[in-house]
Amino acid sequence: MRIDLHTHSTASDGTDTPAELVRAAAAAGLDVVALTDHDTTRGHAEAVAALADLDREITLVTGAELSCRIDGVGMHMLAYLFDPEHPELARERELVRDDRVPRARGMVAKLRELGVDITWERVAAIAGDGSVGRPHIAEALVELGVVPTVSDAFTPQWLADGGRAYVEKHELDPFTAIRLVKAAGGVTVFAHPGAAKRGRTVPEPVIAELAAYGLDGIEVDHMDHDEPTRARLRGLAADLGVLTTGSSDYHGTRKTCRLGDFTTDPEIYGEITRRATGAFPVPGTGGRRA
Repeated sequence: MRIDLHTHSTASDGTDTPAELVRAAAAAGLDVVALTDHDTTRGHAEAVAALADLDREITLVTGAELSCRIDGVGMHMLAYLFDPEHPELARERELVRDDRVPRARGMVAKLRELGVDITWERVAAIAGDGSVGRPHIAEALVELGVVPTVSDAFTPQWLADGGRAYVEKHELDPFTAIRLVKAAGGVTVFAHPGAAKRGRTVPEPVIAELAAYGLDGIEVDHMDHDEPTRARLRGLAADLGVLTTGSSDYHGTRKTCRLGDFTTDPEIYGEITRRATGAFPVPGTGGRRA
């Protein structure tokens, strides 16, 4: 089985619609794909509906990537198979989404102060119906020739945490995120914890505290982790007794990674589905569950 547990659609900052993403995942030979848009579940219904039109078996895992912050360090928490109607978790996701527009406007204003001829209208057009975020601003910077790629915008010079154009937004405390996802029957995995090029990373003692509090896993195999980082994280996960996952973090054409570039072991996927009680994987044509 080929299992990719971290992807994004136009419901947040990807370039594929949820239906297009499911079709692309099937074409890429995946058996399981998770839709984990930033702080929203808005794309789930379209992705589920698209399963009916596939010619090969593929299973959809519903989820979200929650924006968190601890001790001034931003982090992302992948949440899988939770009840999207859980009131407190839904309210927190809404607070984060509501803060995205004023935050993005603030970053545009900072960039203009830095001499960049960027406009809010263009950023909003790039975001379309998705939850506006830094990748949309980064794409505008690429269009203007300020940076060569979207990834190059995520540096201290521009949009990285603490960067010259960075603006904070409402973000969950990760301990609160774990508590709420668990209460909603879901499973939590710390996304790309060693992605140092994005900015400061969460120290390992804090990751140990999160594991003791109930964090289920760590995303180890990821495009932003080099081999030494993956080895270190794998050892940390073993010491803490948490799961390890691998994922593409696919964003369509907005990033260079492809669906299935990194995958999760079927036994780990099976454990994730066994722990979840808020929702269940959705099989498509001939789909199967672990």
